[in-house]
This record gives sequence, structure tokens and C-alpha cells, in this order.
Amino acid sequence: MRVLLRKRWERDKGQVTIEFLGMTPTIIVTLIALWQVVLIGYTYILAGNAADEAVRQATAAEPGARQGVCEAAGLKHLSDAWRSGAEVTCQGSGYVTADARLQVPVLFPGALTFGFTVHGHAGAVEEAKPR
Repeated sequence: MRVLLRKRWERDKGQVTIEFLGMTPTIIVTLIALWQVVLIGYTYILAGNAADEAVRQATAAEPGARQGVCEAAGLKHLSDAWRSGAEVTCQGSGYVTADARLQVPVLFPGALTFGFTVHGHAGAVEEAKPR
């Protein structure tokens, strides 16, 4: 019995290494896909936060200066990787809305984008001006 097991073990020597090497590309592609999904999710979080910050500042600003204040507040907390393709707009009176559009990077923030745009939207009632 021992002789049979030893012969079988000697035949299978290196099989785990071969199987691991065969699975390595699949493992790497899966990790890359998961990382890209994380970047997409993080971009959604950043777009929502940019819209929230923009509308918060826009409601306190004078209507004439609203767009400038809105854009500055929306871009303030974004890193350069997301700021380069970002677009923040505010509109409305009484009820102010802000929209943020960010480009999703490919694998590394700041390197490339693949044309997928994430939208963030927020709204708030305009603050009453003191008399």
C-alpha cells in the first residue's frame, strides 16, 4: 500500500505549481476588475460629496456669485486626479440644486479615463438673508 501511495505522490509532484500558474491570469484579471469597481464606487461617493458641498455653499451665496461659489466649493475637496475632468454646476432660486460630473479613472487615479461619467446631484432650500 505504501509503495502505491509513494508512486502516486511522485507522479503528482509539481501538479499544484502547474495549476497555480494556470490560475494566475484569472486571479490577476479578477483583482483588476474588483479594483476598477472600487474606483467606480469611490467616484460616486466623491460626486455626491462634491454636489453636497456645492449646494451648501451656493444656498448662502448671493445669486450673482452663486455659480462661482458653487464650483469652487464642489471642487475644493477633490484631488487632482478627479478634479481635472470634473464639472460642477448650480441653478435655481429658492430651491438650489447642484450637479457634479466626474470622470471615472482607469486603474490609477489621474492616469486615464474611459469616458464613463458619474453624476452627483444635491438640492437645498436657499437660506434667508438677514435684514
